[in-house]
Amino acid sequence: MPFEKSRQKKWVFKPLPDEQLVINTMQTLNVSLPIAQLLVQRGYADFEDAKNFFRPHLGLLHEPLLMADMEKAKERLIKALKKQEKILIYGDYDVDGTTAVALFYGFLSKYFQNLDYYISDRYQEGYGISERGIQYAEKNGFTLIISLDCGIKSHDKIKIAKQKGIDFIVCDHHTPGETLPEAFAVLNPKRADCPYPFKELTGCGVGFKLLQAIIPELHIDLGQLFTKLDLVAVSIACDLVPITGENRIFAKAGLDILNKNPQPALKALCKMASLPLGNLKISDIVFGIGPRINAAGRISHANQAVELLLSKKDETAWEAAKHIDTKNTIRKGYDADITEEALRMIEQEGYQDMKTTVLYKANWHKGVVGIVASRCVEYFYRPTIILTESNGKASGSARSVDGYDVHQAISACAELLEHFGGHKYAAGITLPIENIEKFRHKFEQVVAQSITEEQLTPKIEIDLLLNFDNINEKMYQVLEQFAPFGPENMQPVFASEQVMSVGEVKILKEKHLKMTLKQIGSTQQIEAIGFNMIDFYPIVIGKKPFKICYTIEMNEFRGQKTLQLVLKDIRE
Repeated sequence: MPFEKSRQKKWVFKPLPDEQLVINTMQTLNVSLPIAQLLVQRGYADFEDAKNFFRPHLGLLHEPLLMADMEKAKERLIKALKKQEKILIYGDYDVDGTTAVALFYGFLSKYFQNLDYYISDRYQEGYGISERGIQYAEKNGFTLIISLDCGIKSHDKIKIAKQKGIDFIVCDHHTPGETLPEAFAVLNPKRADCPYPFKELTGCGVGFKLLQAIIPELHIDLGQLFTKLDLVAVSIACDLVPITGENRIFAKAGLDILNKNPQPALKALCKMASLPLGNLKISDIVFGIGPRINAAGRISHANQAVELLLSKKDETAWEAAKHIDTKNTIRKGYDADITEEALRMIEQEGYQDMKTTVLYKANWHKGVVGIVASRCVEYFYRPTIILTESNGKASGSARSVDGYDVHQAISACAELLEHFGGHKYAAGITLPIENIEKFRHKFEQVVAQSITEEQLTPKIEIDLLLNFDNINEKMYQVLEQFAPFGPENMQPVFASEQVMSVGEVKILKEKHLKMTLKQIGSTQQIEAIGFNMIDFYPIVIGKKPFKICYTIEMNEFRGQKTLQLVLKDIRE
């Protein structure tokens, strides 16, 4: 692709924590100075907090009945199960929605009949609850719908269902509007009146809490539900929610299951993506498993993803995974072509001095507009919306930059939209095609007035300035226990100054740099790799010391394990 991502990234150092608090943490936990600094920075200064951080366990989960409307939802669902009412599990078509349906339907269908699931068609019905879905429920005699990862803004559709005698339990985590839908129960920790202690659950996580609430009265072993946490972990990784609090507990437990005893579908997807079963990380799920699950709904219908996730046998799962993988290959083609076209439009259509990008082309594939928006943000760092034609409307996805609430900015343009919803950093919108120009100007105006220059500059957040003498295997082993990594608990990034390369600097595949580094004043020499950092070759082979920022990882090659710095940026 003939476009260069901006190399100018701002290094932002986190404030050094209180010195006395760091000393106390060092002494209490018997850890090194850098580890104590990291712990205090992340809010784990006392023994109990640090213990729960390093050893998150299921006993720390919150009581589900703390969630607003949970008691009502529990009683209604138990009544429906015991009276053998027909229950429809209704999900969104992305990873969070499909894992939620597979979790909820897959778990309950082991013990109860009269259950079915429904996933909206991305192209025919769009996001959220659809009239077609309500009609399907009425036609087939369903009296209770449980929506997962959608429904919080489906006021009209839920009202229609109510008029038809169908109750709704909404399990959602998207930002609610000013009013809640007229559902029997609305489970959403982001409700203004919800006292639930953890606000950042995924849609799958909210569904899990409802199951957790009903299990005691159904006399089912809670351990049976915990075996499904691999699905919750996948939803957490792919929905990019904070990996703190309950999400950290779910992610850790789910990764353990994925690595030790994965269900057939996830085992097949790992094999298909050539992922290291037994040593999977959150990033492996994000880049290996998630795109394949998503590809089903992007290219055809997300039912295929749910069918895969419900597979009980390895052979069936493998066949379904192969089918989905072909969809992912098609998705990659659309992604590459449309991204290149979008980047060219940005360069040619006078966006240079703007704070936003809003692009529309009628024939772009709706299934990849969110991915294309993310790619455009990588190249031109600003809030971006990519739109295409769908059912006579302009429909698409928004992506933001670090620290800027794109959902709030879109809300300020609501009079031009038919529908919108989402999070701080990602949202979906639908509007009349004739409103696109007005929306483009209004959105630019809103963002230009509220975004800062700092937010428009890509940055690398650095935890600590580190001396090479502090880097050793013992430190690495403790850093490993900071995982699973993700939003609000990112892998620690360090910076070191007065660094020089030792010996030959190798160029791998014409774009990566491999070298040995030393720091002036330290005897330690450490291997380092810089992916896609060929531009920095003149600096690292020069005679002057330079600065680096990096993460610390363990490299395994031919059975040998060595510490390695994975470079993120280099400065003269």
